[in-house]
Amino acid sequence: MTQLIIIAAAGEQNELGRDNDLPWHLPDDFKRFKRITSGHTIIMGRKTFESFPKPLPERKHLIITRDTNYSTSHPDCSVVHSVKMALAAVENLEKAFVIGGGEIYHQFMPYATAIELTRVHASFEADTWFPKIDPEKWELVAREHHPPDERHQHAFTYLSYKPQS
Repeated sequence: MTQLIIIAAAGEQNELGRDNDLPWHLPDDFKRFKRITSGHTIIMGRKTFESFPKPLPERKHLIITRDTNYSTSHPDCSVVHSVKMALAAVENLEKAFVIGGGEIYHQFMPYATAIELTRVHASFEADTWFPKIDPEKWELVAREHHPPDERHQHAFTYLSYKPQS
C-alpha cells in the first residue's frame, strides 16, 4: 500500500496562505520539504501548481483540476481530474505527498497515512486553511521546535502524526 503523506505548513489558526502565496518565509522548512519530497510524486491542486515559477526538481507532479481541458507539456507533470484518479495514479508507489492547497488537503485527509505539519507560531491573514486534525483519529508521534532566529521571523514546530491505532 502506498504511504500517502500530507505535508504542510500552517499558522496557529490553520492558515495556509493568502492570494496563492505563503504568508511567511521559513528557509529551514523549505529545506526539510525538499529533503522529504525529493524523488517522490507530489499531489497538488492546479492553483498550487501554478503558484510555482516552474515544476519542483526531482519530483513527479500530479496536478488535480476539474478543468478537463487543462494540460501541461512538462515531462514531470501529469493531470488528473479527481481524488479517485490521483489515488489510482499513485497506488503502486512506495509513497506520495499531498502538498496542497486547502481543498486538496481536505479531500485527501481520509486517505492519508501520515501528516507532516510545520506549525508556524503566529497568526496570519489567510484565504486558505488546513483542515483541523482530529485527535480521535490522529496521534502526534514526534515534535521538533525551532525558535525564531536571524533567518526565521517566526518560531515553528515540526509535528509528525500517524493514524490512531
